[in-house]
Amino acid sequence: MSTLIGRKAPEFTAEGVLNGQFKSYKLADYAGKWVVLFFYPLDFTFVCPTEILAFSDRLAEFKKLNAEVLGVSVDSKFSHLAWTEKKREEGGISGLAYPLIEDLKKEIAASFQVLADGGAVALRGLFVIDPDGVVQHATINNLGVGRSVDETLRVLQAFQYVKEHGEVCPADWKPGKKTMKADWTKSKEYFSQVK
Repeated sequence: MSTLIGRKAPEFTAEGVLNGQFKSYKLADYAGKWVVLFFYPLDFTFVCPTEILAFSDRLAEFKKLNAEVLGVSVDSKFSHLAWTEKKREEGGISGLAYPLIEDLKKEIAASFQVLADGGAVALRGLFVIDPDGVVQHATINNLGVGRSVDETLRVLQAFQYVKEHGEVCPADWKPGKKTMKADWTKSKEYFSQVK
């Protein structure tokens, strides 16, 4: 379990690539926005492009929610660039719509507590960071299973609802569904309406 929940996300500045261009990226540059920051093991692998492209293909949905997506691995920006230039049907990620950030020294992965045993690569860590820079959600899973864009969007929307309305979201909450008051007595209003 991540000890980062409810705390300021670790700051970083690192080189990355987007649209064939190298640029320096700082988490602080995204203040005032929601950030979905995810780590993946390595470029030119198997599960990773499925996740990376799934998030890219639905980036407009994140942008509508005032959220930015950033991907990070322990590869170099040059490896990222080469992978973004490789066709999708060949295992590449051409057309990627958000930045991939390099973490050659593994400092970002270490600060987010996602280095795999032995420290060779990052596990599949995903963090939802609010506009104040506070980590609201973290999931970390092993290398063999990719993450769900639908679930990431659902969790993002739930934390946005909580931040805006001060109510809490029950299991499997989706926009438009009932929420509950974070009070023992007032929560019974919710429970009385569900079966």
